[in-house]
Amino acid sequence: MNQKTVFSEVQCTKHINAVEDALYVLGGRWKIRVMIAVLGGHTRFNELQRTIKGISARVLSNELKQLEINGLVKREVQADQIPVIVEYIATDYATTLKDVVGALADWGQNHKKKITANK
Repeated sequence: MNQKTVFSEVQCTKHINAVEDALYVLGGRWKIRVMIAVLGGHTRFNELQRTIKGISARVLSNELKQLEINGLVKREVQADQIPVIVEYIATDYATTLKDVVGALADWGQNHKKKITANK
């Protein structure tokens, strides 16, 4: 039995605005992938680039800077090491994305099963 969710105009506008805010921070081809990799414990730049297939160094650098500006990633430089080690660490705030990413992953898996089953 399908139930139709009905939002009032105000509720609909609030939902749209909230999703637009989220997509402003996480939208695009790479940001969620970068966050998944960082949340998964991949911290060094080259390790992130190997994990995220197809991302260029320039794009990865830009995405990390934007995620840092938005408080999701912290850049830590260990200058006392030779060579200097730079790591990107998920902030406590970034861990609030785990449920969101998990829900997206579950939906994506279910969607793929549904689409491939209909072929």
